Amino acid sequence: MLLNKENMDMRSFDYSPLYRASVGFDRMMKQLDAASRMDDSATSYPPYNIEKTGDDSYRITMAVAGFGEEDMTVTVKENSLSVVGKKDTAEAEADATAYLHRGIANRTFERRFDLADHIKVVAARLENGLLSIDLVREVPEAMKPRSIKIESLQPATAKALENQAA
Repeated sequence: MLLNKENMDMRSFDYSPLYRASVGFDRMMKQLDAASRMDDSATSYPPYNIEKTGDDSYRITMAVAGFGEEDMTVTVKENSLSVVGKKDTAEAEADATAYLHRGIANRTFERRFDLADHIKVVAARLENGLLSIDLVREVPEAMKPRSIKIESLQPATAKALENQAA
Protein backbone atom coordinates (compact mmCIF):
# COMPACT_ATOMS: atom_id res chain seq x y z
CA MET A 1 0.00 0.00 0.00
CA LEU A 2 1.18 3.46 -0.78
CA LEU A 3 0.88 6.22 1.79
CA ASN A 4 -0.32 9.64 0.76
CA LYS A 5 2.63 12.04 1.15
CA GLU A 6 0.54 14.94 2.47
CA ASN A 7 -1.11 12.84 5.16
CA MET A 8 0.85 9.94 6.59
CA ASP A 9 -2.27 8.51 8.22
CA MET A 10 -2.48 4.74 7.75
CA ARG A 11 -6.05 5.12 6.41
CA SER A 12 -4.99 7.38 3.52
CA PHE A 13 -3.48 5.76 0.46
CA ASP A 14 -2.29 7.20 -2.82
CA TYR A 15 -3.50 4.93 -5.62
CA SER A 16 -2.16 7.06 -8.48
CA PRO A 17 0.84 4.77 -9.21
CA LEU A 18 -1.60 1.91 -9.74
CA TYR A 19 -3.51 3.94 -12.35
CA ARG A 20 -0.34 4.15 -14.45
CA ALA A 21 0.10 0.37 -14.52
CA SER A 22 -3.49 -0.75 -15.10
CA VAL A 23 -6.21 -0.25 -17.65
CA GLY A 24 -9.91 -0.56 -16.92
CA PHE A 25 -9.57 -0.85 -13.14
CA ASP A 26 -10.51 2.77 -12.39
CA ARG A 27 -13.88 1.73 -10.91
CA MET A 28 -12.16 -0.67 -8.53
CA MET A 29 -9.63 1.98 -7.53
CA LYS A 30 -12.43 4.45 -6.78
CA GLN A 31 -14.14 1.82 -4.62
CA LEU A 32 -10.93 1.15 -2.69
CA ASP A 33 -10.46 4.85 -2.15
CA ALA A 34 -14.06 5.31 -1.00
CA ALA A 35 -13.79 2.33 1.34
CA SER A 36 -10.65 3.71 2.95
CA ARG A 37 -12.40 7.03 3.61
CA MET A 38 -15.52 5.53 5.21
CA ASP A 39 -16.42 6.57 8.71
CA ASP A 40 -16.77 3.47 10.92
CA SER A 41 -19.77 4.92 12.76
CA ALA A 42 -21.64 5.36 9.47
CA THR A 43 -21.29 1.67 8.67
CA SER A 44 -22.45 0.25 12.00
CA TYR A 45 -26.24 0.49 11.65
CA PRO A 46 -27.97 -1.70 10.87
CA PRO A 47 -25.58 -4.61 11.44
CA TYR A 48 -25.28 -7.07 8.56
CA ASN A 49 -23.57 -10.25 7.37
CA ILE A 50 -22.45 -11.16 3.87
CA GLU A 51 -22.35 -14.91 3.24
CA LYS A 52 -21.17 -17.02 0.33
CA THR A 53 -23.89 -19.66 0.02
CA GLY A 54 -22.58 -21.43 -3.08
CA ASP A 55 -20.07 -21.16 -5.91
CA ASP A 56 -21.99 -18.29 -7.50
CA SER A 57 -24.51 -17.32 -4.81
CA TYR A 58 -24.43 -14.91 -1.89
CA ARG A 59 -26.71 -13.66 0.87
CA ILE A 60 -26.78 -10.34 2.70
CA THR A 61 -28.56 -10.56 6.06
CA MET A 62 -29.41 -7.34 7.91
CA ALA A 63 -30.73 -7.04 11.47
CA VAL A 64 -33.72 -4.70 11.09
CA ALA A 65 -35.70 -5.28 14.28
CA GLY A 66 -38.78 -3.09 14.45
CA PHE A 67 -39.05 -2.58 10.68
CA GLY A 68 -41.74 -4.21 8.56
CA GLU A 69 -41.89 -4.85 4.82
CA GLU A 70 -43.76 -1.57 4.34
CA ASP A 71 -40.99 0.36 6.14
CA MET A 72 -38.16 -0.75 3.82
CA THR A 73 -37.26 -0.58 0.15
CA VAL A 74 -34.66 -2.65 -1.66
CA THR A 75 -33.47 -1.11 -4.94
CA VAL A 76 -30.91 -2.20 -7.51
CA LYS A 77 -29.54 0.38 -9.95
CA GLU A 78 -26.62 -0.48 -12.19
CA ASN A 79 -24.06 -2.11 -9.87
CA SER A 80 -25.43 -0.72 -6.63
CA LEU A 81 -27.82 -2.33 -4.14
CA SER A 82 -29.57 0.09 -1.79
CA VAL A 83 -31.60 -0.82 1.30
CA VAL A 84 -33.53 2.03 2.91
CA GLY A 85 -35.53 1.81 6.12
CA LYS A 86 -37.91 4.60 7.17
CA LYS A 87 -40.38 4.48 10.01
CA ASP A 88 -43.66 6.32 9.58
CA THR A 89 -43.20 9.55 11.57
CA ALA A 90 -46.92 9.82 12.39
CA GLU A 91 -46.81 6.31 13.86
CA ALA A 92 -43.70 7.12 15.89
CA GLU A 93 -45.22 10.33 17.26
CA ALA A 94 -48.44 8.51 18.18
CA ASP A 95 -46.43 6.00 20.25
CA ALA A 96 -46.81 7.43 23.74
CA THR A 97 -44.80 4.69 25.42
CA ALA A 98 -42.55 5.92 28.20
CA TYR A 99 -39.34 3.93 27.78
CA LEU A 100 -37.08 3.27 30.75
CA HIS A 101 -34.45 1.98 28.32
CA ARG A 102 -34.61 2.04 24.55
CA GLY A 103 -32.02 -0.27 23.05
CA ILE A 104 -33.76 -1.17 19.81
CA ALA A 105 -32.89 1.49 17.27
CA ASN A 106 -35.76 2.38 14.97
CA ARG A 107 -33.96 5.18 13.21
CA THR A 108 -33.97 5.73 9.49
CA PHE A 109 -31.12 4.07 7.63
CA GLU A 110 -29.69 3.70 4.16
CA ARG A 111 -27.18 0.98 3.42
CA ARG A 112 -25.51 0.67 0.01
CA PHE A 113 -23.60 -2.28 -1.38
CA ASP A 114 -21.51 -2.18 -4.54
CA LEU A 115 -22.17 -5.24 -6.67
CA ALA A 116 -19.67 -6.85 -9.00
CA ASP A 117 -20.53 -7.25 -12.66
CA HIS A 118 -23.15 -9.92 -13.41
CA ILE A 119 -24.45 -10.08 -9.80
CA LYS A 120 -28.25 -10.20 -9.75
CA VAL A 121 -30.61 -9.84 -6.79
CA VAL A 122 -32.99 -12.81 -6.90
CA ALA A 123 -34.99 -12.52 -3.65
CA ALA A 124 -35.53 -10.49 -0.50
CA ARG A 125 -37.43 -11.68 2.56
CA LEU A 126 -38.05 -10.47 6.10
CA GLU A 127 -38.21 -13.08 8.84
CA ASN A 128 -37.84 -12.68 12.62
CA GLY A 129 -36.36 -9.17 12.30
CA LEU A 130 -33.77 -10.24 9.71
CA LEU A 131 -33.86 -9.01 6.12
CA SER A 132 -32.21 -11.56 3.82
CA ILE A 133 -31.27 -10.60 0.27
CA ASP A 134 -30.18 -13.43 -2.03
CA LEU A 135 -27.81 -12.68 -4.90
CA VAL A 136 -26.42 -14.82 -7.68
CA ARG A 137 -23.64 -14.36 -10.24
CA GLU A 138 -25.04 -14.93 -13.74
CA VAL A 139 -22.24 -14.76 -16.27
CA PRO A 140 -23.62 -14.50 -19.84
CA GLU A 141 -22.81 -17.42 -22.14
CA ALA A 142 -20.77 -15.13 -24.39
CA MET A 143 -18.45 -14.31 -21.48
CA LYS A 144 -17.94 -17.87 -20.21
CA PRO A 145 -14.71 -19.64 -21.11
CA ARG A 146 -14.93 -21.76 -24.22
CA SER A 147 -12.60 -24.29 -25.74
CA ILE A 148 -11.05 -23.58 -29.14
CA LYS A 149 -10.12 -26.54 -31.33
CA ILE A 150 -6.53 -26.45 -32.52
CA GLU A 151 -6.09 -27.60 -36.08
CA SER A 152 -2.85 -28.92 -37.44
CA LEU A 153 -1.87 -27.65 -40.87
CA GLN A 154 0.70 -29.66 -42.80
CA PRO A 155 3.16 -27.77 -44.97
CA ALA A 156 2.71 -28.11 -48.74
CA THR A 157 6.09 -29.94 -49.06
CA ALA A 158 4.96 -32.67 -46.70
CA LYS A 159 1.84 -33.25 -48.80
CA ALA A 160 3.93 -33.39 -52.00
CA LEU A 161 6.24 -36.03 -50.47
CA GLU A 162 3.24 -38.09 -49.40
CA ASN A 163 1.83 -37.96 -52.95
CA GLN A 164 5.18 -39.10 -54.47
CA ALA A 165 5.49 -42.01 -52.06
CA ALA A 166 2.06 -43.33 -53.02
